[in-house]
Amino acid sequence: MARRLAQAAPATGGRGGVLKIVAALAVVLAAQALLALCLVSAQQLLVPRNMPFGVTGPPSPVVAEVASRAGLELTSYPSESAVTAAADRGELYGAYIAESSSDTLVVVPAKSFFAQTELEPAFLAAAHKLGRPVTVREVAPLTSSDPVGAVTSLLLLPLLIGGYLAAVLVFKAAHGVAAAPWRAAILIGYALVGALLTDLIAGLGIGAYSSSHFWPLLPCFWLITSAVALAAAALQALVGKLGTLLVAVLFIVIGGPPAGGLGTYLLPVYWRNIGVLLPPQNAVTLVNHVLYFDGNDIATPLIVLCLYAAAGTAVIAWFGRIRRAGPTTGAGDPQVPSPTPDNAAGTTDRRRAMIGMLVALGVCAVMQSLFATTYMSAGHAPKASNLPFGTVGSSPLLAAAEKNISLKVTQYPDEAAAKTAMDEARIYGALVSSGGSNALIVVPSMSDLAPLDLAVHFEEAARSTGQKLKVQQYTPLPLAAKDPFGLVQALMLVPLLIGGYMSSTLLMAATGKAAGRWRAAQLAGFAVISGLVIDLIVCYWLEGFPSSKFWITWPICSLIVAVVAFVAAILQKLLGPIGTLVTVVLMILLGNPSSGGASGVPYLPDFWRDLGPYLPPRNGYILLHHTIYFDGHGTSQALINLLIYLGVATAVLIVLDLRRTEATVPTDATEAAAVSVPIGAVP
Repeated sequence: MARRLAQAAPATGGRGGVLKIVAALAVVLAAQALLALCLVSAQQLLVPRNMPFGVTGPPSPVVAEVASRAGLELTSYPSESAVTAAADRGELYGAYIAESSSDTLVVVPAKSFFAQTELEPAFLAAAHKLGRPVTVREVAPLTSSDPVGAVTSLLLLPLLIGGYLAAVLVFKAAHGVAAAPWRAAILIGYALVGALLTDLIAGLGIGAYSSSHFWPLLPCFWLITSAVALAAAALQALVGKLGTLLVAVLFIVIGGPPAGGLGTYLLPVYWRNIGVLLPPQNAVTLVNHVLYFDGNDIATPLIVLCLYAAAGTAVIAWFGRIRRAGPTTGAGDPQVPSPTPDNAAGTTDRRRAMIGMLVALGVCAVMQSLFATTYMSAGHAPKASNLPFGTVGSSPLLAAAEKNISLKVTQYPDEAAAKTAMDEARIYGALVSSGGSNALIVVPSMSDLAPLDLAVHFEEAARSTGQKLKVQQYTPLPLAAKDPFGLVQALMLVPLLIGGYMSSTLLMAATGKAAGRWRAAQLAGFAVISGLVIDLIVCYWLEGFPSSKFWITWPICSLIVAVVAFVAAILQKLLGPIGTLVTVVLMILLGNPSSGGASGVPYLPDFWRDLGPYLPPRNGYILLHHTIYFDGHGTSQALINLLIYLGVATAVLIVLDLRRTEATVPTDATEAAAVSVPIGAVP
């Protein structure tokens, strides 16, 4: 790669050009590595850690049994009403009420759906083992439009990115004036518009929450977006253009993963403590408690978010009004303001600046609306449709279960044949019936949601039909110890996608052109190195998948990066810098939600299910996931699709370079990096 870069030197300004290219790609590699490290380490192993849990009544051996194995922080309450009231306020993840004849387990799905799936089976198993009758009572149940508690996390994405992009694009439109007197007012005004759009789209449009929450959530959304936008503008005033990149790293790359949308007390303790200091986790707590707990216990997130907004406003006021700062040149050092023109040219310049500002905010509003629409519509209410399922023998259980879950059933002659289908990633589970006994076999490595979904519906069917049912887990290749829910491949896909288009974007910034004679070679070389770095971090450092899969995973990671990078280079060649936004729309706004992720394609709405096969993210995820956990079964089509993308993109890029002349593209490397980093960083 170094020799190729050297050969490209005449086209990029000699040795200085080579250094710019190397520096640009090094920035991308560092951003990728940091994002992969943060995302995977924060969310790969979600288990209770010091989780607040209430108890009342005499000491219970059931609680002692579960507490010895699960990370619970027990708090004793004087009465059943007191512990229930604490759960109603969102202070607890659950509670156990011990009585003389029977016990009650209180679960709080709205606090964390995944915490409930950990706690409820553990307590029921312990109670059964110890011979204690127990009933389960739900407090703050989730709604049908948010059955797994995903809405809070999905709302965070447009609110964070909307505030961040507003600061970045207004800064750019104002020609680097980071702290003009009007900056705070404009950003606060945009935050209201962005909050209103998000509320209208997610609530009234998509129906992710009831219309009764529209007005209570609107000021919350406004505060969250304002806090991020004002803090970003303040850092721009303090350190110049690097401030935008710093906010991306602090609020999105580092702050996003520990936001705790699935439950903050499922996170590693150090990530939970980091998150407390940053806007994303406080935003999640605020929205969740307004949605499900009547606004109780929101003082801390309100204070933290208001402090960020107030501090940002104060810094902007200091630089804009007191110091009368002009465009910044670096670490907060203002340039001498240019004299205000009194002639017609000055009026024209002001008008152009205002138009540029409005256009920038319009772009930001469109991007925020798209993030709210795509991710929310794809993921707020996952429901299985035609879930591939096997059956051996016959049982009334199947017909009873199909009343509540949509299955695509295939009959197999025996259990071995059904397990072969599971080995080849063709079905998500099977019902094996023989001699009046029924065994439901589920495959955790296929989906994090399907095993629970199947178990719930078949157990309900067993109760209604009077049949006996035993649930078994089957894993063709066991999940890694630090990936018990099969989340890692979905998490590592994000930095691979971002690294692809970010590498092309920063090369455009470094060279001043969207493509060049050796651009394809440079991107291919970067993809090889990038794939290796992500593979090393996730496999060996974080132990996110078995080390035996290291060598086969490396070329897959590199292929995904190369495909996205080549597509981005073509779009940038055709459209200039706007090609980056088009790539984001294709790969992140459309491709990532349609990938299926850890839940699986059958849980996507029809539109997203049908769209996914045509875009790289779905094919990249299947290739990664099935190679690691199913020995490569079911990956042929995904591999062919990615290779077609790569081959066609390579040919088109070469033709465009040979046939088209290209003007210099004035793109600043810091701005390009800052805009690229946060897109797609899933909280």
